[in-house]
Amino acid sequence: MSKDIYKKNLYGILGVIETASEKEILRGYRKKALLCHPDKNPDNPKAAELFHELSQALEILTDAAARAAYDQTLKAKKAVEARNQVLDSKRKKFKEDLEAREKASFEKNEALAAAEAERKVRVEIERLRKEGSRLLEQEQQRLREEIKQFKSTLDQAFNSNPDTSSPSSSPPRIKLKWKANKDDITNGGYNNDNLHNLLSCYGKINTLFVTTKRKGSAIVEFDRVSSDILSEHGHQSNPLTLVWLSGKPCENLKDDNEATIPYSSKPVLEEHSVKYSNLSGVSEPQDKTAQSDNDFESLVLMRMRQAEERKKLIEQMMKEDND
Repeated sequence: MSKDIYKKNLYGILGVIETASEKEILRGYRKKALLCHPDKNPDNPKAAELFHELSQALEILTDAAARAAYDQTLKAKKAVEARNQVLDSKRKKFKEDLEAREKASFEKNEALAAAEAERKVRVEIERLRKEGSRLLEQEQQRLREEIKQFKSTLDQAFNSNPDTSSPSSSPPRIKLKWKANKDDITNGGYNNDNLHNLLSCYGKINTLFVTTKRKGSAIVEFDRVSSDILSEHGHQSNPLTLVWLSGKPCENLKDDNEATIPYSSKPVLEEHSVKYSNLSGVSEPQDKTAQSDNDFESLVLMRMRQAEERKKLIEQMMKEDND
């Protein structure tokens, strides 16, 4: 008899309960044998094997000693299954508890990380705010020092040149034109550098703007410019056409020991008039400190106006380029 038969449920094979009597076991065998007999199941290749298991089950369960041994084995097997089921339940609960603790720990770590990140962001924002305030204070201090230095230079100019005249309200601006094809990458042979070199001998250049889209056009603004620029025609192969936009040229100045040279080649100081007034009809100079303050404010306003005019002029040229 095969030992594997003891591993199977013999009561289930016969279709009876574990407390069945010997008669009930015989009745269950006959009933199953009629269904599983190989002669009645010629098309079932496992019919003989099933019928053999029925015979073995009947042999064991009708033998009192063999049945007692089988029942003892079946009981032990059920006890093992019960213990395994309990262990499985415990393992499942332990696993669920471990997963819950891991999830809670993960959520806690995420909350701590988020709080730390938020703290770092607040610290960085505060640092940037303080840095911005410090840089702003430095810039304001620098501007105050520059204004103070400029005012001091202006006072020295008043002390050394008491009879100078007021500056022009609008700096000299000239529009330059020349021939250039639309697809000419050389722009007719003119660019910012060679125009600056060509015109800087006539005066100090504040701004030189060469258009990029519309070829053959530029605007140049001087601090002061010599009238000799009127004779400048640029390259002979592609001459320049000069159009005055604002301001006036200055006549050449003569140095005591030099020939006639453009005004811009000499050091330039802004000039301001000194006013005289007296009710008695006798002209007396006003207090230089008060006059310097008034002229300084006027000069600052004039510079701001000139910068705005320069900005509008460049914006106009850029608009013309886009049209």
